[in-house]
Amino acid sequence: MAKDPRIDAYIARSAPFAQPILRRLRQLVHTACPAAAEDIKWGMPSFLYRGKILCGMAAFKAHATFGFWHRGMEKLLEKEFGRTMEAMGLMGRITSPADLPDDRTLLRFIRTAVQLHDTGLPARPKRKPRPALPVPADLAAALKRSRRATAVWADFSPSARREYIEWITEAKRAETRGQRLRTTLQWLAEGKQRNWKYQDC
Repeated sequence: MAKDPRIDAYIARSAPFAQPILRRLRQLVHTACPAAAEDIKWGMPSFLYRGKILCGMAAFKAHATFGFWHRGMEKLLEKEFGRTMEAMGLMGRITSPADLPDDRTLLRFIRTAVQLHDTGLPARPKRKPRPALPVPADLAAALKRSRRATAVWADFSPSARREYIEWITEAKRAETRGQRLRTTLQWLAEGKQRNWKYQDC
């Protein structure tokens, strides 16, 4: 089992309740899929199989999560548990080892995910591109004040622009919106996308 030291660090800084959960899940993934490689995606531990995401786990303040990338696993788990899990990761909110199925069941799930990847079927159906959002007037005015930000904005894809537009327009208070506009202008001037903090994870 080739371990990524970033995942060791992630587990070490996770809440005490989550550490044994993450260690157990990590070991089970490597037991069920010895070819799995470790990586960090979107700031969370992920396991890759043949270069594609197989599954991933995460720890938060009060719960942990574990889930599979292939959409076929969602249907399997709904059938297994009789309901759709409410937390990110398909396995629901995990607050203790007792919230997880037994090792035999988890190994079966992971091996099934491997088999789904081996079929060659796409993990997730292709989505139709969404239409571009109109640029809000206050953002358009802010862009006019920065040549650098305007140039970066012009080079952005529609989805990269959408992330900023939605972030700004979803603000509920005028003060929040103003702060987000200022941050947007600063990040654009630095050539950063909205979720730049997670791009190198």
